[in-house]
Amino acid sequence: MSESATINETHAADLKSWVESANDGACDFPIQNLPFGVFRRRGGAEPFRGGVAIGDQVLDLGAAHAAGLFSGEAATAAAQAASDSLNGLLAMGPRAWSALRLALSRMLRAGAQDSARATHCLVPQSDAEHAVPARVGDYTDMYTSVHHATNIGRLFRPDNPLMPNFKWLPVGYHGRASSIGVSGQRFRRPRGQVLPAGASEPVFTDCKRLDYELELGIWIGPGNRLGEPVPIGAAESHIFGLCLLNDWSARDIQAWEYQPLGPFLAKSFATTISAWIVTLEALAPYRCQWTRPADDPQPLPYLEAASNRERGALDITIEAWLETAKMRAAGSGAARLSHSSFRHSYWSIAQMVAHHTVAGCNLQAGDLIGTGTQSGPTSDEAAALIELTMGGKKQLMLPDGETRTFLEDGDAVILRGWCEKAGFARVGFGECRGLVLPASA
Repeated sequence: MSESATINETHAADLKSWVESANDGACDFPIQNLPFGVFRRRGGAEPFRGGVAIGDQVLDLGAAHAAGLFSGEAATAAAQAASDSLNGLLAMGPRAWSALRLALSRMLRAGAQDSARATHCLVPQSDAEHAVPARVGDYTDMYTSVHHATNIGRLFRPDNPLMPNFKWLPVGYHGRASSIGVSGQRFRRPRGQVLPAGASEPVFTDCKRLDYELELGIWIGPGNRLGEPVPIGAAESHIFGLCLLNDWSARDIQAWEYQPLGPFLAKSFATTISAWIVTLEALAPYRCQWTRPADDPQPLPYLEAASNRERGALDITIEAWLETAKMRAAGSGAARLSHSSFRHSYWSIAQMVAHHTVAGCNLQAGDLIGTGTQSGPTSDEAAALIELTMGGKKQLMLPDGETRTFLEDGDAVILRGWCEKAGFARVGFGECRGLVLPASA
């Protein structure tokens, strides 16, 4: 079992923090979480630096390190996390991550000796703005939900929805790292070639079938050398943590361009991630068995491990919400579109990493892997509008009387996620928000 899968003193449900807001049971950021991000005070010119969310506050890691609040391996890790990206911390590996997490947990617990000094290192989250937590060298989007793949396949191939490779390997494609933005991202509706129904020639136009995709993002820690695959049993030692991820999709542009090489302009215009990375260690209590139906193909040996079967899945509840311009103006709040759980993923995070590297690909610290749209087995667990509206044939009725088949200008999509389990604290991911602007002229 990897260090990140081990439950230890940092997970104890009875831990309380001297940051009182962290003790609210509905809070995303209790002391048992301690997710990492990059921030600065809003409206100023100060540099971005690493921080850890605790309740409604951010602990400034640079300030805490300068104040001498860390020692030993935790101090070395904190120094790496104090810069304007977390790449240095991610490259250090599980032992350093765990040392820093333990030091933070002890520093922030109720009754901690250094609480008075640490108080001066807090910044209210309401005063903070965020950047993408690490410099993303490469971004890969996977396709690992059998329910999503089946629902999409039925729209185009009713008699044979799944492609023959889906149950044998985690399907993926290389995405565009430069257009990844942190929560709050605002982007213009994409334009491209579209083939109208019944037409023989494409037209250049605004996307009319803009969609969201409810996913998780996997942040890579230490990389591997070119030509040296990561065995599945060691894969999780290369994973720092997870975030929420919305890999927006221009369905009409994609329908025309994706043959024979797959998505291109339909996926490269924007990908939105949440500001906080929840570490794999924080998620240890919410692991569960990874299963494969007995009558499905079983994984080839390089994708098979007893540890993956025993605890390779993660029970993370995920939701997608829609806030239209009308809702925002009325202050009525967003409407939930769908919800699901990552435990339904057909492939595990360890399998994704093992497959990604098996041909010799070298991952690097700060690389990002999207899990693909994570739909569940029931209709209300469909994690994209193309599924919820049956390819645009069915309108969704929103609580205020508005309808949608695909996203309109001014729409904001908000992803949320959390873990809950009896005997452990609730751990959340914050939110992942993106806003659609009109296409450029």
